[in-house]
Amino acid sequence: MMTREKEIYKVTLVGSAGNAALLTFKFIAGVVGNSSAMIADAVHSLSDFVTDIVVLLFVSISAKPQDQSHDYGHGKFETIATFLIGLALIGAAAGIIASGSMKLAAWWGGDELEAPGWIALWAALLSILIKELLYQYTARKGRLLDSQVMIANAWHHRSDALSSIGAAIGIGGAIWLGQHWTVLDPLASIIVGLMLVKVAYELLKTSIGELTECSLPGEMEQEIEEIIQSFADVQEPHNLRTRRIGNRIAIEVHIRMDGKLPLQEVHERATTIEHKLKERFGERTHVTLHMEPIK
Repeated sequence: MMTREKEIYKVTLVGSAGNAALLTFKFIAGVVGNSSAMIADAVHSLSDFVTDIVVLLFVSISAKPQDQSHDYGHGKFETIATFLIGLALIGAAAGIIASGSMKLAAWWGGDELEAPGWIALWAALLSILIKELLYQYTARKGRLLDSQVMIANAWHHRSDALSSIGAAIGIGGAIWLGQHWTVLDPLASIIVGLMLVKVAYELLKTSIGELTECSLPGEMEQEIEEIIQSFADVQEPHNLRTRRIGNRIAIEVHIRMDGKLPLQEVHERATTIEHKLKERFGERTHVTLHMEPIK
């Protein structure tokens, strides 16, 4: 059976192969087809390829078990990778918006934007198909493996597909509608760039929250309390503290039980609660229960 780390490697390598092939074809199509939009799209694919390298490097680190220097494991290295992917998306979006804005300003100033060739349009359509397939594949595997970095990388695939849609609209419009409509290229690229900013914002928000010890969502904390309160001999769960450590979570909570119960019985109840929480949130969940006597 393939381990989680090896599965992430396999999925990422598939994406890397697709990115390498696409960025090469896009650069050639952009140069031969005289399309600055396609060259910009090729640069976006290059950022995807670099992102794949980041994922491969950080996932191997995050998979390491806990040691003397990392009592809670190395899961947050995966969060760091997600953060870097978000930054890469911001950089790609900024480049696309800047390039589109400069073309739009030139057109507004009276310059004619040269129409691209058909090879650039075919490259854009092929990119849309391949990148959407890579998104679906990577996102599905990321959800199955509960890997935020894989889901983030999947969105990078989709961002390239969206970029290619903008390029296809601009290139197709310039080819079919004539010289007056070449402005569709920069307009579409600006809109796509803004969409990428939104995706990057969500990725950065999530990763920064984890790196700054943000609590789990309220509904998850409520579910944790409900699981604890499902045991009749347990009362008043309080001082609940939660956080995410890469692809697993940590739960710390104080629980009250009858102070006259034998220590062995209290210990067994704590162990049962711990197992119940791990059944729900994963075997690698870090659970710390502090047992207190009922006052």
